[in-house]
Order: sequence, then C-alpha cells, then structure tokens
Amino acid sequence: MRRERVVVLALDGVYPFELGIPSRILGAADGRYEVLTCSVEGRPVRTDADFGVTVEHGPEALATADTVVIAPVAPDRLTDEVPGDVLAALALIRPGTRIVSICTGAFVLAAAGLLDGRRATTHWQVADRFRRMFPRVDLDPDVLFVDDHPFLTSAGAASGVDICLHLVRKDHGSHLANSVARRCVVPPFRDGGQAQYIEQPVPEQGAASTAATRAWALERLGEPLTLADLSGHARMSRRTFARRFHDEVGLSPGRWLIQQRVARARHLLESSDLTVDQIAGRVGFATGASLRQHLHTAIGVSPQAYRRTFQTAR
Repeated sequence: MRRERVVVLALDGVYPFELGIPSRILGAADGRYEVLTCSVEGRPVRTDADFGVTVEHGPEALATADTVVIAPVAPDRLTDEVPGDVLAALALIRPGTRIVSICTGAFVLAAAGLLDGRRATTHWQVADRFRRMFPRVDLDPDVLFVDDHPFLTSAGAASGVDICLHLVRKDHGSHLANSVARRCVVPPFRDGGQAQYIEQPVPEQGAASTAATRAWALERLGEPLTLADLSGHARMSRRTFARRFHDEVGLSPGRWLIQQRVARARHLLESSDLTVDQIAGRVGFATGASLRQHLHTAIGVSPQAYRRTFQTAR
C-alpha cells in the first residue's frame, strides 16, 4: 500500500493547534498518510504563542508532496503579497499537487494568485479583509471548507479537522473517515457552516430551545416539513421560532433543512445502491432533479460523480 505524502508548511506566526491537525487526523488513518512538516528555510519557526517549533525539513520537502497543507498564521502577519522566500518555497510544489489551506492559510494561496477565479473560504472574522485584498477570489465565508480541486480551503481553527477528515473520506471512503473521527473523538461530519459560529445576539434568558424540534425533524427528513410544522412542534409562533432558530443555529430553518437533507443524501450515496430518485424521496427532495441541484450547489458535483468517488475509495 502506497502512503500519500502530506507536507505541512509552517510559517512564522503559525498557530500551534492548527499546525498539528494534519499529523493528528491523517496520522490516525491506518498508515495511509506520511505527514511531514517543513519551513521555508528549514529552521525553527516562531508561533503566535510563547514558544517556537523546531521542524525537521526545509522547503525541498514540498517538491515530494502529494498534498501540501498551508498552516494558518496570526492575522497581524497577513499581507496581500507573498514574501520572496515563501513564494520560492511554493514554486517547488509539483504541478497538480493537491494544496490545502487551514484558516488564514488561504491568504497565502490567494496572495500567490493560486485562488483567482476559484471558490474558497477562510475564517469569518477576516472575510471582509480577504474580499478587499483578493476580489478575484469567489469567497464563501459561510461554509466550513471548500473543495475546488486541486485547491481546498477551510475556515477557522477546528475546521482544519473537518477538511482533513474530508481528505480521508475522499481518498479512502467514509468507513475509514468515521474510524479516524472516533479515534480522535471528533464528529465525522459537522452539520451547518461557519454561520452558526458568527457572533449572534444571546437569546433572552429562559428562552425555549429549538434543539428538540431539530432532533424531531431529523427523524422525518423524508416528509415535506414546513415552517408551520416546525414551529408547531416547538409550540412557538412561526416568527418567534424562525428568530430563535437563527439565533441558535445561524441559519434559517429552511436552509438548515436543505443542509440536513443533502448530508443524508451524501451518506446514502456513499453507503447504498439506491437510485438518485429513491434517495431524493427518502431525504425529502421532491425529485431526483431537485437533489442534483442542491448537491451541486453544496459541493459542486453531481450525485453520480459523488458516488463514483466514494465507491472507488471503498
């Protein structure tokens, strides 16, 4: 079994937590990945904490990578131009290599011109700054990660876990990704996007939660659920329910339902031989065409292409 080599580029000002995510997650994938860490000069790297990190490899490791991960740095180090030594290091990456950024690592890729005309994401707190600096990038600040092959970008901090699990799922299937998630005690797939983490008004004290209704809805995704159904279950007016739901989840009830249906459809595409129309019916989309549209909007591929990817991985 050939191991995929993943090389993580650590820059001065790197966040230690995110720097360690690829090694921790991919390192739990039954030996399928070899994870190396390098710096642009092969020297110790200053972190944004009160300690440095000694790395074993210089930029030449990038030329041997199947996947490169750009670890994030503190926002005060972000610029719209790539320093010469970093640009030289990036130039060593072989054409066609998969390149992943975590959090503010997207700034490095964008500044190098690698994301022009592509869809990408980064931490929601620096999204406006990213747009001003890189107007040619199609930024989506609401999602946890974007896969616009061969470039993958992720949101802040723990979304590095999400995107590394996505790599395992894409390369080797959901069974191994789920196993890795269990070993690392993290959810194999997080619902929703960054919107749920953006600062929201705190619900009034004693306000009823919509959590029970969300759980109720997840058991009935195949049914044509309406806002009236949801608010009725929660025993709230539709207006109150919609406002409280958005405060808790960061999404409207309708958008949340679509995300849950797409997530359930993805699971069935990976794990069953049901037709697209059958899956659409089970998850609450009226037709297979509707499922195709929503899946393409969410992840940019058709159900057939998605299924081929994961059947090949299995």
